[in-house]
Amino acid sequence: MTPIWWVVGSATCAVGTGLLVCFIMQSRMEVLLSKQREELAEARATLASQKESLENSLRTAEETTKRQAMDDFLADIRVEERHYTREHKVLFRSRKMLVRQERIFFRNIPLSNWVEQEMPIEEGVDTDKMAQTMSIFANAALFGEVPQVTKRKLLS
Repeated sequence: MTPIWWVVGSATCAVGTGLLVCFIMQSRMEVLLSKQREELAEARATLASQKESLENSLRTAEETTKRQAMDDFLADIRVEERHYTREHKVLFRSRKMLVRQERIFFRNIPLSNWVEQEMPIEEGVDTDKMAQTMSIFANAALFGEVPQVTKRKLLS
């Protein structure tokens, strides 16, 4: 019986050693797996932050491009203006009127018809200065300047 016990004892030791090696290898694999998961989480966090920064830079570039396109568009818009004096003769009286005409252009395409404005002229008034104050399209607010309050009198 002694040889059978040696065989059974050896088999039991082999099974025990095998189970011990199996548990040790399983715990080692779990440690390696947890390290890989940690590295994967770090890589995902890095990718997420890079994606966010890339989206922010793309958004900034898009806004800059839109702003530049709007500035270019506004730079191509201009106001054409002309003014002249017109004299109305009624019986023995004559009245001089300053007529100012303006229209808006985009490059060489007119966007509006001529807009005409008439204002009576008094003696000794500078017509060029008066024509500038009568402006409809090309006023100071349009060009970002501080508008000055001007009083206009209606002369009859």
